[in-house]
Amino acid sequence: MNPRARLRLPALFLAGLLAGCQPAATDHFQGYIEGEPVLVAAQQNGQLTSLAVRRGDTVAADAPLFSQDSATEAAAVNQASAQLAQARAQQANLASGKRPPEIAVIEAQLHDAQARRALSADQLARQQALVAKGFVSVESLDEVRTQLARDDAAIAQMQAQLASARLPGRRDERAAAQAQVAASQAALAQNAIKFEQKSQRAPVAGQVQDVFYRAGEWAAPGQPVVSILPPENIKVRFFVPETALGALRTGQAVDVQCDSCAAPLSATIRFISATAEYTPPVLYSEKNRHRLVYLVEAWPQPKDAAQLHPGQPVSVRLHTARQ
Repeated sequence: MNPRARLRLPALFLAGLLAGCQPAATDHFQGYIEGEPVLVAAQQNGQLTSLAVRRGDTVAADAPLFSQDSATEAAAVNQASAQLAQARAQQANLASGKRPPEIAVIEAQLHDAQARRALSADQLARQQALVAKGFVSVESLDEVRTQLARDDAAIAQMQAQLASARLPGRRDERAAAQAQVAASQAALAQNAIKFEQKSQRAPVAGQVQDVFYRAGEWAAPGQPVVSILPPENIKVRFFVPETALGALRTGQAVDVQCDSCAAPLSATIRFISATAEYTPPVLYSEKNRHRLVYLVEAWPQPKDAAQLHPGQPVSVRLHTARQ
């Protein structure tokens, strides 16, 4: 059965009953109380692990209502958090270049190449002096010059590697790392929402009208678990004849009297039906027009609504009738 129907079945019975027995007076009308409950549903599949409320409890807004098993969602949040940390570390690594120990290795290799080059330069100077004195042939200089050229090339290579190591990653690599961080943040936010949806809180303050599940049962997404009736959702429904319809308007105040009310309660008309709510088996003629009745809905003040209960019969009197 639709959970809302539990509050409306008595109302439907009273609607037919009251519509057929309106008093002759045009300032007094019979009606009944109806409530529009707020149905709080599960947003994820899962087994109910706890229910914090029972039928008849009064709850404040944002009070905990029920929880579902969230082990899977908690694991997903932890995984997404770790992936975000990894993506941020990769982004920081590309932004700062190589690590200091790696740079130190390249610097040591550069110093070694510079030392070898200095040695080759000394050997070339000695060979040139020996050639000038005629102790060695000119051909012996070629090998020393070749070694010096190799040492110069090695120094240039090490200097280029050191400069590259001190630079951050390439632009496209940094952009890819930034995109990965954004994707990881979105994944973490999505999993955090799913985790939070496993615990539902009261969207409004009011009285718990019904609890449709017990702990241990499986609740599907969109299936109501708890029904809450806030005071501002309690209204008076009454029926007026066609002859009195022109005297009513939205925003008009009415008095509501019930058997348990110490004094009349004030309510405000918010809705007047445009069509006949209840039509006896008669022809639509001027002679029978007075037998048509129209639905009117009025809302009491929330502070007064606590005295009223869905299905309760009431009488309604127009303020203007007393003036």
